[in-house]
Amino acid sequence: MIVVPEPGTVTTDAASGFTYTASPTRIVFGNGALAQLPHEVDRLGGRRVLLIASDRHRAVAQAILGGLAVASFSGAAMHTPVEVTEQAARLARETDVDTVVAVGGGSAVGLAKALAAREGYDQVVVPTTYAGSEVTPVLGETRNGVKTTRSGPEILPETVLYDVSLTIDLPTDLTLVSSINALAHAVEALYAPDSDPATGAFAVEAVGRIGRGLRAVRTDARSVGARTDLLVGAWLAGTCLAGASMGLHHKLCHVLGGTFALPHAQTHAVVLPHAMRYNAVAAPEAMARVAAALGVDDAPSGVLDLVVGGGGPTDLARLGFTIEQIPQAVELALAQQYPNPAALTAEGITALLHAAVGEP
Repeated sequence: MIVVPEPGTVTTDAASGFTYTASPTRIVFGNGALAQLPHEVDRLGGRRVLLIASDRHRAVAQAILGGLAVASFSGAAMHTPVEVTEQAARLARETDVDTVVAVGGGSAVGLAKALAAREGYDQVVVPTTYAGSEVTPVLGETRNGVKTTRSGPEILPETVLYDVSLTIDLPTDLTLVSSINALAHAVEALYAPDSDPATGAFAVEAVGRIGRGLRAVRTDARSVGARTDLLVGAWLAGTCLAGASMGLHHKLCHVLGGTFALPHAQTHAVVLPHAMRYNAVAAPEAMARVAAALGVDDAPSGVLDLVVGGGGPTDLARLGFTIEQIPQAVELALAQQYPNPAALTAEGITALLHAAVGEP
C-alpha cells in the first residue's frame, strides 16, 4: 500500500490569476508530412543540415533532404548524455551545418535540443513516437549519472512535423509506454500550480485521445485513426508540459532514469499510476477530470488498466531497479524543491517506490 500524505499547499485555482504564453513552434501535421522537410528547412534559411536519425529512418530522410543533408549522426541515446551531445556537436562544427533535423523518438529529439541550446542551431523535428517533448523548451541531460533539467527559448524546436504514417509500424510495446509517457505530461499539468484554462483543456483532450487510441491499437495496431489520436494526444500533452510545472512523477522518472539507467518510457508506465495514487487525495478535481476523459471511475486505476491491457510493465524490478536502491532514489527525489499537490515526504516516497518495485 502507498502511504498517502497530507495535501500540500499547491493550488490550481484559475480564479487567482494565471499567465499563459502560446508556443511559437510551427506544427505541420498529416500523413506524408515528412515530404515537406526540404520546404521547412528552407523556410528557416537552412542550407546545410545535420540529420539525427536511427538506421530505421535515416535512409528515407536523407533521400527527401537530398543535398541539404551534409552530415548524419545515429548515436542519440536515452536521457541525452552530455558526452554524446559533445560528439555530435563536433561533427556539426566540422561539417559547418546551420540546421539540425531530428527524425526519431525522444532520444533523437533530446539531442537536437541539446545541440540547439549549445550551438544555436534551428531545428526541424519529426517525432516517430508519442513522447511529446518536441514541443517543449525543456531539456533533460545526464552528466556523471545525474539527470538535470534546463529550460529556455533556445531549446524549443522551430518546426515540428507530425507524420502519422511514420508511427503505423511502431511496435505495440513501444506504442504503449511512449503514450503513457505523454499521458503523464497531461496528468501532471492538471494539478500544476501554474496551470491555466488553456493548458487544462489541452490536457483533458490529450487524456481522452490517448486513452481512446491505446484501446483501439489493441485490436488494430495499424489503425490510422488510432495512430492519429495518439499523435494528436502526444502533441497536446507535450504542449501541457511546455506550459506547466511537473511534479513528483516526473522527478521520480528523472531520478530513476538518470541515476539508475532505467528506460525512460517504460519507467513512466510503471510509476504514473503510483504517483497518481500518491496525489489523488490532494488533487481530487484533477483526478476527476482524468477519470472522466478516460471514461472510468478512478483515475489511477484507469491508467493502470491501460498499461496492463496493453501488456506493459507494472513493476520497477522488471526494469532493473531494486529495493536496496530505494533510499538513494528517495534522497535524490527530495534533494530539490518542486511543486506537487501532496506533501513530499521520505516516508511517502519510500512507500511509493516499494509498491512500484512490486513489493506488497
